[in-house]
Amino acid sequence: MSAPTPLLSRFGLVPMRPRDPSEPHRAASGLELFFDLVFVVSVSIASQNLHHFETEGRIVSGVGPYLMVFFAIWWAWMNFTWFASAFDTDDWLYRVTTIVQMAGALVVAAGAGPAMERGDFGLVVLGYIVMRLAMVIQWLRAAAGSPEFRATALRYAVGIAGVQALWVLWWLTDVDGLQYLGFIVLAAAELAIPVWAQRAGFTPSHPHHITERYGLFTLILLGESILASANAIIDAIDHSDALAPLLTIAVTGLILASGMWWVYFARPQHERLATARGSFVFGYVHYVIFAAAGAFSAGIEVAIDHDTHQSNLAAAVAAATTTVPVALFVLGIWFLALRDLLPRWANFAVVLLATAIAASALAPFSLVFAAALMIAAVVVLEVTRLRQV
Repeated sequence: MSAPTPLLSRFGLVPMRPRDPSEPHRAASGLELFFDLVFVVSVSIASQNLHHFETEGRIVSGVGPYLMVFFAIWWAWMNFTWFASAFDTDDWLYRVTTIVQMAGALVVAAGAGPAMERGDFGLVVLGYIVMRLAMVIQWLRAAAGSPEFRATALRYAVGIAGVQALWVLWWLTDVDGLQYLGFIVLAAAELAIPVWAQRAGFTPSHPHHITERYGLFTLILLGESILASANAIIDAIDHSDALAPLLTIAVTGLILASGMWWVYFARPQHERLATARGSFVFGYVHYVIFAAAGAFSAGIEVAIDHDTHQSNLAAAVAAATTTVPVALFVLGIWFLALRDLLPRWANFAVVLLATAIAASALAPFSLVFAAALMIAAVVVLEVTRLRQV
């Protein structure tokens, strides 16, 4: 790293130079872990709102807004994660700017309820813009401190700032029937910014650091489902008439969460980041994986409500709120990290088992059936791993 200029030194700052992508022992920083915890709070609140929708039988009208709110959380998290892998200076301004993004995530969390219940995305848009404009500041610092990546950094700064103005316009216009269409268009614009910016020069992200960051976030999200399983045990104490079903939810919820963890970490993923295309696929497919993990914890809560007679959902529908997210999670990580490493029979088996997990909602004792199928998927992965050693 180059020596700070006298002006920067006077303010306790260092030039924002790129990190070495082959730097040994690169691990998540304390600030990054703190950042993740705040963002998982936002995911948890969005999942709680999805749980309320699902329990009340408004599944279709709840999933759309959930995915919209989740996009705001995921996209801001992902952009910071990749930026930090390339340009983490850890000076006071970098820390403050990161904490501002955390504040924006909490504003998004506060706005999740109004957005999902009434379609009022005002707070979500405000929090999202706070997070994104903080990233504009970070990219401008990178442009000033890293001449070799100045074009890339300026593309990011200009692109992000421009799309934020469009988000404000989207919220202010709020045309009936066009809200979802406008969201899709602007979300696509957000997704296009990195593709456009990186054409000017690919920033030097650290593959092991990136996969560690994604893995840690996945672990925290799965922790939400473990909490939901613990709630099943707590509720079982207070509902002796539903003791067996609630304990079943607790056990099967733990098995499903453990299986999701096992599948996610079944094979190393850092090699997927060797190319620009692989990096984009890795980053973008995780939207499905993370959103499914968040919805899974909501599904466990729905199952508890169903078995304690706090919901009038049909048994199959209540079960599907759990089994479908689990299946999407497994299929997402299979597509991302497993399909090129498994033999043909194992690929077929994993996809078949994931599909069967989703369909198990239609079977008696659906969560038990889903847990058994998850165990079978783990066995397939372990058998192929041992044969490949």
